[in-house]
Amino acid sequence: MFFDDERSNRLRPQILTELVSQYMNDAERARFYGLPESTRVRERVKIISPENLKIGEHCWIGEGAALDASGGLEIGEHTSIGLNTLIFTHSSWLANMTLQNHSGSDLIERKPVKIGKGCFIGGLVVIMAGVTIGDFATVQPNSVVAKDVPPRSLVAGNPARVFQKYDDEYIQSEVERVRGENARRRALAEERGDASGHWGAPAGDFTE
Repeated sequence: MFFDDERSNRLRPQILTELVSQYMNDAERARFYGLPESTRVRERVKIISPENLKIGEHCWIGEGAALDASGGLEIGEHTSIGLNTLIFTHSSWLANMTLQNHSGSDLIERKPVKIGKGCFIGGLVVIMAGVTIGDFATVQPNSVVAKDVPPRSLVAGNPARVFQKYDDEYIQSEVERVRGENARRRALAEERGDASGHWGAPAGDFTE
């Protein structure tokens, strides 16, 4: 039933690792992969060549994300990777074009990807090999990032392009807006006898 060749024996530990990890919570899964204690890794995440992944504290990897670290992948602290996002650090394009897409082909090209600190990468994003995403950048969902993203910018589309730049004043105003609204919601919830909103803000209709 099982092959007993070099490739199969090399891949099988990774397959078993992914299988076992599905029975863990997000914190246990991060520790199982040898990632920082404050990192959270959700269900069905696939990490290719985890030994080549460098990731900072307080990162979050969403359900179904595929992180190809075979060419080198660096993710800065406090960065979130959305669900079902794909990050590539290698390409078999030339091997396909020349009908040499066999195992171990010397036409596989690898380029590292670097994602800065404080980034928000939306769900269903595709990041191509060789891309650098600057610190505090936002990539909107369903975007394809094929070239570098400047720091403190919002990009979207296919291919992704810059739609907005952030500065400290803008970020601080947003911090004050969200904290103020969350405090208002928590106060209303307490008045209603609902003390369940211990983080962020309670959900529901708070238009009054």
